[in-house]
Amino acid sequence: MPIQPTASIWHNGNLIPWEKATLHVMSHVVHYGSSVFEGIRCYGQPQGAAIFRLPEHMQRLLDSAKIYRMPLPYSLDQLCSATVDVVENNNVAPCYVRPIALRGYGEMGVNPKGCPIDVYIANFPWGKYVAGDHGADVCVSSWNRLAPNTMPSLAKASGNYLNSQLIHMEALANGYQEGIALDVNGYLSEGSGENLFIVRNGVLFTSPLANSVLSGITRDSVLTLARHFGIPVVEQPMPREMLYIADEVFFTGTAVEVTPIRSVDRIEVGDGKTGPITQQLSEEFFGVANGLRPDRFGWLTPVKVNAEQQVPV
Repeated sequence: MPIQPTASIWHNGNLIPWEKATLHVMSHVVHYGSSVFEGIRCYGQPQGAAIFRLPEHMQRLLDSAKIYRMPLPYSLDQLCSATVDVVENNNVAPCYVRPIALRGYGEMGVNPKGCPIDVYIANFPWGKYVAGDHGADVCVSSWNRLAPNTMPSLAKASGNYLNSQLIHMEALANGYQEGIALDVNGYLSEGSGENLFIVRNGVLFTSPLANSVLSGITRDSVLTLARHFGIPVVEQPMPREMLYIADEVFFTGTAVEVTPIRSVDRIEVGDGKTGPITQQLSEEFFGVANGLRPDRFGWLTPVKVNAEQQVPV
């Protein structure tokens, strides 16, 4: 969906006008994909707004940068404070927040060490990632997720998303809304930009991180909520055919939030409707995110913004 500009973007400690946040075409990141990033949502509340799991997202940004030997000159607290500053300055909520750390203009060649590290944080309005209200129709992609010890799946690095683009574009070209990738061994991994959950016989299954899975913040949130509700949780490698005999299947992620899957490879999931466990977890997730249910796990960081879409109490 088209980007809606806001007034300012945080860049290396300062708020700059949106239109000034530009890069030289010879920057290292343009040629070699040398950047790490995050996707964070800020939700409207009955009064004001709040950012969902901000410290966890920023810690993952720092972890991704460390994996790629990209030392960031900002602490976790500084990055969190900067995010609050840019959201409050732009006075836009609900919104999507995009922090990114990248190798800028300096030297050409694979070695990035001579290039400066720039950190930007932007926010902008962004709605539903997967269209429709009755579940997504998806396929199993012909593209696999990254093989172990090739590109690190635990790092949310921009280069990893070339693989995601192939998965997603193939799905759209074949009439689906999203694709699910297998890992190099043929086990279920994740969507192009989402973690994957399966419900069968009352048990919640998801692929472990070793199956080339990003350590999703929303994934962790859903696992936490499931355990809180006493839903049995199993993290284990799963064959593709688990999708076809599942009672429920759903995606999680910052962009996709909690989205039920209606069919896989044109095989209906369950009765084709959102299942009870998906519904329970989704309602709790959105209830907490929108300030309508107790924030018992301390996931919300309040921001002083008058949300455009107020949430009814």
